[in-house]
Amino acid sequence: MSVIAVQNFKGGVGKSTLSVHLAQYLAIRGYRVLLIDCDSQASSTTLFGYVPDLDLAEEETLYPFLREGERDTLDYAIKKTHFDGLDLVPANLRLFQSEYELAARMARGEGVLLNRLAQGIQSVSDLYDVVVLDPPPALGAISLSVLRAANALVVPVPPTVMDFSSTAAFLTMLSETMHGLRDREMAPTLSFLRFVASKVDENKSMQKALMDLMRQIFGNAMIRTPLKDSAEIDNATARLMSVYELQGPMTSKSVRDRCLTYLDGVCGEIEVDIRKTWPSHLARLRKEGHA
Repeated sequence: MSVIAVQNFKGGVGKSTLSVHLAQYLAIRGYRVLLIDCDSQASSTTLFGYVPDLDLAEEETLYPFLREGERDTLDYAIKKTHFDGLDLVPANLRLFQSEYELAARMARGEGVLLNRLAQGIQSVSDLYDVVVLDPPPALGAISLSVLRAANALVVPVPPTVMDFSSTAAFLTMLSETMHGLRDREMAPTLSFLRFVASKVDENKSMQKALMDLMRQIFGNAMIRTPLKDSAEIDNATARLMSVYELQGPMTSKSVRDRCLTYLDGVCGEIEVDIRKTWPSHLARLRKEGHA
């Protein structure tokens, strides 16, 4: 099972937008998908039609599983969605409280708590092909748990000076964190690490220059298709929907078609990365010339 964390320690980079569209794309393609919202801001949860702090109690989120050692499965929190093949573990603001509780307990030497999310995912692993994790935009106890549970990492990076600089800091912190986990024999093994240029406006010359720089630095780890800024995504989000849910264009057919091309391109490349990790698919990929 692929466990993909869509992670950056800076907010506003399109993390939840990418998480939801990736999960829905994979479900449309026939995979059994679980999206776990690990962020107390609950953006992914909201896009599935919930008002998090009105419709959901803390017992319906990750919070009880992270807090209570006696729970041995995550199935209590799994909710069906209107997307066939896509389930959701939702979040709400109460999940933020677990950051303090987990940090305090880890300070007392309960480092094994970092394994709780991984254990929860493993408890339902027979039900899914792919798990998509939407973590909080900060390096805290939950983000460390996400890193511990993931076996692949997708990093959205808008091509602006501030976002690029922030991502450089994120990678430095990530490297230091991985070394710290490795010293405790808790470091994850990542099958792939991919960077996605998100919220791209190539009409801006500075963004074009930064895109070129990102391609030079990240090389083959950079997803070829940029996720361009689109009014179609903005309009869908305003209606608490994704572009894949819209029955017709919210702007114009040409804008919608371009937006779907970008989304399918990004998600399709990640799908190929996922399939490369599965021995049953690797031979076929080689025959098709993808590997």
